[in-house]
Amino acid sequence: QAQLTESGGGSAQAGGSLTLSCVLSGTIYRGNCMAWFRQAPGKEREAVAAIYTFNGLTYYNTTVEGRFFLSLDNAENTMTLQMNSLKPEDSGMYYCAALVASGGGRCSRWWWSAGTFSDWGRGTQVTVSS
Repeated sequence: QAQLTESGGGSAQAGGSLTLSCVLSGTIYRGNCMAWFRQAPGKEREAVAAIYTFNGLTYYNTTVEGRFFLSLDNAENTMTLQMNSLKPEDSGMYYCAALVASGGGRCSRWWWSAGTFSDWGRGTQVTVSS
């Protein structure tokens, strides 16, 4: 079982930037699907972006594409989400999720679905003011 520890988040003005990090520990494999989800009050949890750790392929929600960027430090088992040009609608609780030994096909096909992931972090709050 994997453990996920998030850091970062906080408050920013619209147009600003924030960085989120997620460290994966526990049982580690080379090919894991890792993702960020977010949930605003009264709304469903939605996928923000995901990465397949074996080859670094990334996937983005269209609402963040071109503004948010995922990177991976395999040596440190750390996934980082750089969030730029933030908008008030980016506000919410951000959760790191992982499916270890996922395989690339499952990650590329199902990264957008919360049900794909077996391990979750506790979440970190992001608040963007206008």
